[in-house]
Amino acid sequence: MSQEQTYAAAGFGQTVPRGTCPAVVVVDFSYGFTDAQYPTAADMSEQIAATLRLATVAREKGFPVLFTTIAYYPWEVTALPWLKKAAGMAALQHGTRLVEIDARMARREDEPLIVKHGASAFHGTNLAALLTGAGVDTVLVTGATTSGCVRATVVDAVQSGFNVLVPRDCVADRAQAPHDANLYDMNQKYADVIGLEDALGYLSSVKTAA
Repeated sequence: MSQEQTYAAAGFGQTVPRGTCPAVVVVDFSYGFTDAQYPTAADMSEQIAATLRLATVAREKGFPVLFTTIAYYPWEVTALPWLKKAAGMAALQHGTRLVEIDARMARREDEPLIVKHGASAFHGTNLAALLTGAGVDTVLVTGATTSGCVRATVVDAVQSGFNVLVPRDCVADRAQAPHDANLYDMNQKYADVIGLEDALGYLSSVKTAA
């Protein structure tokens, strides 16, 4: 069987429901990921521009837009096992420019900024509580990186009971191969990977939040 036939036979690749109260989660579009002068980053200009379009529509409709950044205190650098495997992440420390949200995203003061210490935006944070409290049923996950923090956030979003959409134009990675592979796998198992225009159309079609 082909790869597609194998997945289809296993029942993967079904369509995710789209609810009536969406939210946009912007994962780690901080300078440590988006400013290519840093070794942990890559040029994500196109994805930032696309995500800004998505966030703008969400804001106009009154839907939540939430941001995450990953940041450590110096003592955590030696304490956390992940930073031994992904040592470059140790540069993402509180008080540095690397952990600031890229200004091109035009984050508003009233939009939550969740500081995390691992890949998933849900692990060890109050993200699930914030989304549930706002009545959110569908999460559009954007940001960086596709194969790391985006994927981990998508998996945890599903496990937390949310429908998940991933606009492919709004997620970025340092390399194309892991980006493509993870989009394929997420689309089969955890989320609908969709185009930007589809995502914009969905947000526009949902009744404006009260």
